[in-house]
Amino acid sequence: MIDRAPHQLVIVGGGPAGMMAGLLFARAGVPTLVLEKHADFLRDFRGDTVHPSTLDLFDELGLLEALLTREHDKVSSVGAVIGGREYRIADFSRLPGPARFIAMMPQWHFLDFVADVARRLPAFTLRMEAEAVGLVEGTDRVEGVRLANGETLEARLVIVADGRSSRLREAAALPLQDLGVPIDVLWFRVPKARTPDNRTQGYIDRGEMIVTIDRGDYFQCARVIEKGAADRIRAAGIERFRGDVSATAPSLTDHIAAVAVWDDVKLLTVSLDRLTRWHRPGLLVIGDAAHAMSPVGGVGINLAIQDAVAAANILAAPLSAGIDPDPLLRQVRARRMLAVRTIQAIQRAVHRNVIGAAMRSTAPRAPAVLHLLQTIPALQALPARLLGLGIRREHIRSPALPAWR
Repeated sequence: MIDRAPHQLVIVGGGPAGMMAGLLFARAGVPTLVLEKHADFLRDFRGDTVHPSTLDLFDELGLLEALLTREHDKVSSVGAVIGGREYRIADFSRLPGPARFIAMMPQWHFLDFVADVARRLPAFTLRMEAEAVGLVEGTDRVEGVRLANGETLEARLVIVADGRSSRLREAAALPLQDLGVPIDVLWFRVPKARTPDNRTQGYIDRGEMIVTIDRGDYFQCARVIEKGAADRIRAAGIERFRGDVSATAPSLTDHIAAVAVWDDVKLLTVSLDRLTRWHRPGLLVIGDAAHAMSPVGGVGINLAIQDAVAAANILAAPLSAGIDPDPLLRQVRARRMLAVRTIQAIQRAVHRNVIGAAMRSTAPRAPAVLHLLQTIPALQALPARLLGLGIRREHIRSPALPAWR
């Protein structure tokens, strides 16, 4: 069956990039259909760090106050415990703008909020349980997508935002550069008592690195491991795993027994790559599908949203006016590639010089720059600006219908 409904734009993927793009294009009056293959947004071990760059965008849309009514914790600074000593690295309270913190918000709450706002727009449609599995190829351009149920959807433009394992990116045969990454992550959760402050923290000691993300009544924990080491760690047994975690992150000791069996531990295979070209006629790729990021810094969700804003800034007005978007597609990559390259270069340096060094040493020493940040706290604004606001951050420039709110 071919659906020739008047959707100028079909967005594949209901993650941060896809939902933000859907909101902004529909806000400009572009008939927009977002396809999400799952029945809801509720999936664990997704990025929860909504950085000031993203919060500032919602402030520009007049939506920040409403967004922050959703469940979240505020993180005003981040640090690490290295060899038993605590260091503060970034102080977000020193940033400009209304959002001087990271919002730790479960991603399903964030996506539900964006969906609720977008559904109020006449030009917006969200279809859940709609999995796109292929492209509709015309003589010289992409003309739509094929769904798993056999349905075909036509579109003037397809935006692919279906994540780092994108099937449509592969179908489009766009060139992918694998940057290589030496780590994987074992995810697990440990119960905790609620505290008045958010206690997200990183621990480096004994040749191990553990990150604990405070989600109120539990820590979502990440044990960083050498790539391919998961089978060796499992073979040593769950008791050894609990002991290694507790020794590195003592704050987890009282409740680590909650990690009872290996089914409580999930492997995240980390990748770091980027497309060298993001478009074909009729098709644009953004977000994780265009550039898979390491978990370092929790920047993935925020870079994906920046892509969506850039795409709308460049393409929404022409699409709403009926102008062919194809000649403009290359501008999205040109706008975003500096940020992608820079952040990925920083992540590779952290993999090599911080995580790699931590795993090679049973008695880690903090680098001199951390001692300097403790001596001169005002300098903590610099890593806060890099982590919180990023490189070449976007602002809302796409048009809005007069009554979009």
